[in-house]
Amino acid sequence: MPMADPFAPTNLQHAHALVMGLGRFGGGLGVTRYLLRHGARVTLSDRGDREALREPLSQLGEHERLRVVLGEHDAALLDGVDLLVVNPAVPRPWDHAFIQAALARGIRVTTEIEIAYRLHDPDRVIAITGSAGKSTTSAMTHHALNACAGKCVLGGNIGGSLLDRLDEIGDETSVVLELSSAMIHWLWGEQQPDPPRAPRVACITSYAPNHMDWHGDESHYRACKQRLIEVMGDQGRVILPESLASWSAHTHAPVELVNDQAGVTGCVVPGTHNAMNASCAVACAFALHPEIDRNALVQGVRAFSGLPHRLNRALERDGVVYFDDSKSTTPQATMLAVSALRETWRSDQIHLIAGGYDKGSDLSPVAQLAPDLAGLYTIGATGSRLASDASSNAIMCETLDRAMGCIIQRVEQGDVVLLSPGCASWDQFANYEARGRRFIELAQRPQGATPC
Repeated sequence: MPMADPFAPTNLQHAHALVMGLGRFGGGLGVTRYLLRHGARVTLSDRGDREALREPLSQLGEHERLRVVLGEHDAALLDGVDLLVVNPAVPRPWDHAFIQAALARGIRVTTEIEIAYRLHDPDRVIAITGSAGKSTTSAMTHHALNACAGKCVLGGNIGGSLLDRLDEIGDETSVVLELSSAMIHWLWGEQQPDPPRAPRVACITSYAPNHMDWHGDESHYRACKQRLIEVMGDQGRVILPESLASWSAHTHAPVELVNDQAGVTGCVVPGTHNAMNASCAVACAFALHPEIDRNALVQGVRAFSGLPHRLNRALERDGVVYFDDSKSTTPQATMLAVSALRETWRSDQIHLIAGGYDKGSDLSPVAQLAPDLAGLYTIGATGSRLASDASSNAIMCETLDRAMGCIIQRVEQGDVVLLSPGCASWDQFANYEARGRRFIELAQRPQGATPC
């Protein structure tokens, strides 16, 4: 029988929970530990093999109430289960046989983000999404609030599971959540039988088609992004860039439009787009804490030094600067990164590494950059398409190691090397962090690169 209140710690005791997938961002680990702490019996099912999952499994350790099952998600695993916790990254859950079998049995289906979200006061939450800029805007908002308003935590699609940090969060703690379109679907989608209350502040930083592999088509992706503001009531606050002003019609909440041409100047992180991210961050922070002087929040976002793998100036070697933008998983993000560097370097000084896992995005804008650049070096599953779509000056390198080998032979003092793939990393790396780390390793020790 399904539980009446499956998320209450008292109901988790003696419950049988099935966690479907460890995930790449700590959600599977966090929710498994949380369930075990509150007395649940947990079956952890993952399609990966033990070697591939060695690191997260070692972090999890052994527990008398934990069973780990690797391989396919067999329907027999659902026998006696009260709660199924799905990895939000599982594409098109409405067509997924295992998830639909659980629903047909009356099993409550949820995600780590829903469990974590329901444990916090929505009136203390800022939720931020967007096709590009959501990570930096979330981190800037978190940085400014920590500097100006006391305790603030960052979670969701960034910063790891909040379920591992519940002891850090008090009644006065502000919570900044970066939400992916998939997370929004699981929190407030039409399939949700009992949607949680909306956050106090919601922000959409930008929009461009993405994640066709997960959503199936653009209309569903767009609808998920818009759903975040559709659930907002008149007591909340919505922050949108002027470029999305028409989306104001999708919400009942008051809307603040951020001027696309009036970003915060003087930020440590480069680029006009980051100046715009900073403006959105200030608006978000002020919407939650209007008692704070807005100029103080501006100073807070200016001092933000950037996130790892997000247009991060990783190092300078022999007169060449290396930027790690491995978190760039959309063509729009890559275009923004190149635009930001063009504010300091000429186009023909920029060596761009792009390509990776194919999410079905239109990569032609990235390919069209090639003739003006010092070089476009394509990698991964989309590398061949990127190189063929470029009219000239593109080299299909297949791997990051070979791309760096080619660049080392061509780069000149004063140039800049930018890893901004515009694609996910899953075809060749465990995650974007691993891809970024390898880029930095090759920049530090170029002799380790594969000759071009």
